[in-house]
Amino acid sequence: MSPNPLVNLEFSRHARWLQRITGMDYAFAVCDAAGAPCWSAPGHEALGGWLAGLNTSGFAWTADGEGLQRHDAADAILLYMPVMAKGQRIGWLAVQVPQEASTSATLAWDALAEALEDVAAAIGEECRTQGELNAMADELSDRYEELHLVYAIDRQVQDMTSGEDIFGNLLESWAEHMNADVAAFIKPGDNLCVSATNLSAPIHNLDLVLVEMRGDLYRFSHSSRQPIVMNEPDDPRRAYIFTDMPFKILCCPVFQDKAVVAILVLLNHANKEDFSNSDRKLGEVLANHLSSLSRMHSMLAETSKFNEQMAAALIEAVEAKDPYTRGHSERVHHISMEIGRALRLPPRELDNLFWGSLLHDVGKIGIPDAVLCKPGRLTRDEFTFIMVHPERSYEILRHIDRLKGAVPGARHHQEKYDGTGYPHGLEGNDIPYNARIIAVADTYDSITSSRAYRAGRSHEVAMAEIARVAGTQLDPGVITAFEQVCRLEPDWIAAFGIQRDAMPLRVVESAAA
Repeated sequence: MSPNPLVNLEFSRHARWLQRITGMDYAFAVCDAAGAPCWSAPGHEALGGWLAGLNTSGFAWTADGEGLQRHDAADAILLYMPVMAKGQRIGWLAVQVPQEASTSATLAWDALAEALEDVAAAIGEECRTQGELNAMADELSDRYEELHLVYAIDRQVQDMTSGEDIFGNLLESWAEHMNADVAAFIKPGDNLCVSATNLSAPIHNLDLVLVEMRGDLYRFSHSSRQPIVMNEPDDPRRAYIFTDMPFKILCCPVFQDKAVVAILVLLNHANKEDFSNSDRKLGEVLANHLSSLSRMHSMLAETSKFNEQMAAALIEAVEAKDPYTRGHSERVHHISMEIGRALRLPPRELDNLFWGSLLHDVGKIGIPDAVLCKPGRLTRDEFTFIMVHPERSYEILRHIDRLKGAVPGARHHQEKYDGTGYPHGLEGNDIPYNARIIAVADTYDSITSSRAYRAGRSHEVAMAEIARVAGTQLDPGVITAFEQVCRLEPDWIAAFGIQRDAMPLRVVESAAA
């Protein structure tokens, strides 16, 4: 839970519900775990000041259990109840009642207590759900950073040939990517010391800094075999590493055949942000790739294979929830990219299509297993759950700035060309172009993939069905490009194990979800 998980919630509807259930316009407020007011019901803004005064006077928000509590102040009665989420108290509900109302028959204590319990439970559940969604977005963001870096390295390596230039250009990119003042690769065994700068302020003794990296820092890393993060000026290791040099250091060992042969170092001025655990993980990714690059000419094929395995491992985390989904994202991604190239999309749109097609079904993480993994056709209500997944994908991906261009493709890939799709019923060219491309690839893979209740259909059946729904479900122009891809590059059809018919079969009902 964040320090105050209540700050981003909307409480007006809870206040309206409380008023509707009890029939009373109570002075109602929501406070954080320390009792500080976060929100007051409209028309009762003075309640926040009254509660702040209670806190100042020393009132302790104590609770005997999780039920309704009472505190008799000098001028009014405070009724309050804890808000719980994941077993932790995250806030309080507060209701101010006049002293004279305590004996009034119009004050229905039981009804008020029951209504506040319902409100507290609803707010706690909303905080729990929002926390899980934020954690999911953070995890996806971290994995995207790693995957983005892996592909960026691979693309850059393919354009380079000379050894030291490779390190220099990559270090320059990494220093900018990590917002580091200095990035350095030190390999004493080859007498190699390559550095790149992205200075936020001058470093007048940079040569001495590099000497220190080649000396004590490398020896310590070689011995510890662990990443080194030094952010604090009083770190005890500064007694023998970077003595009298108050820079922040991230150092990752580079291994070859289980031996430390080099180090990757990122260095920042003391006034910049600390190196984080996420930075350390990215540094380890960089170090792993530097290990391969130092033997690039003999191991380029192995490096490319590693990149593919890294990407496959990251995608597997998204697809592990549903056996049917395994391989689906990769196939839709491959077909979408083939269509995008056939349509001559510009590089930026191809990049958006790359991530949108790869992550188009990430929202299925939020669908109940009983629905997602059901071994049979879905009921109407169950399909309603499935229809939520594009919006869930949007809710997850929209938090990642670098995926903003890819979000529309993932969010709208279930729209239909005639406007009868979901989630927003967009029509024709109002549907984002990348979403129309992903829709064709998704439909094709849905028809040709096996499910629990039927075997996958052949390529010819899929193409006939896609042609049948041209102009209603799918964009005719995208279909034309896809047909061209199938004619010119049919190898991927066999690679994906898709059946082929000796002669055309009748059109069957689409099984696309």
